[in-house]
Amino acid sequence: MRTLISTAFVSLDGVMEAPGGEPGYRNSGWTFKDVEFVPEAFEIKGREQKEAAAMLLGRVSYEAFSAVWPDMEDFADYKAMPKYVVSTGLTEDGLVSNWGDTTILRSLDDVAALKETEGGPLIVHGSATLNHGLSDAGLIDRYHLLVFPLLLGAGKRLFSATDKDTQKLKLVEHEAYANGLQKNVFDVVR
Repeated sequence: MRTLISTAFVSLDGVMEAPGGEPGYRNSGWTFKDVEFVPEAFEIKGREQKEAAAMLLGRVSYEAFSAVWPDMEDFADYKAMPKYVVSTGLTEDGLVSNWGDTTILRSLDDVAALKETEGGPLIVHGSATLNHGLSDAGLIDRYHLLVFPLLLGAGKRLFSATDKDTQKLKLVEHEAYANGLQKNVFDVVR
């Protein structure tokens, strides 16, 4: 069974929207505009590329990342990695040709079936709506969170607002940095 890892930049109040400067959000670019850069805090991002076997994305994040990540040196290890996009509306002609093999999954049941296959970890970047569905369906095994010392108020949140039973997490790695950033790695307790 494959491990499904959700990785995100989040504000202290749980917002994950537009951390890199994506248009249309009031506080777009909050990860680099408002917090001093400390390189050691981002070590986990390089490690994720080395440890992941495939990427899982929602349609909106796929469309945003596939427009820029294939040509970025910082994301070179993701270029050849298999990608899975969960979407009911995306078609094959909506996929880019310069970012490795990409498979469209139509449902969370398809994701659950993918998790049952052989292979290394699946990593989810961005993808707020997909994260909500995966969490609510009990499909996420681990969270890699870089928590920024900011309160952004409105914006897409990493965690679902669904009324559900408590889900326990076990802190397996953590570190705080001089700029107030915190790395928190949690395993989902089953």
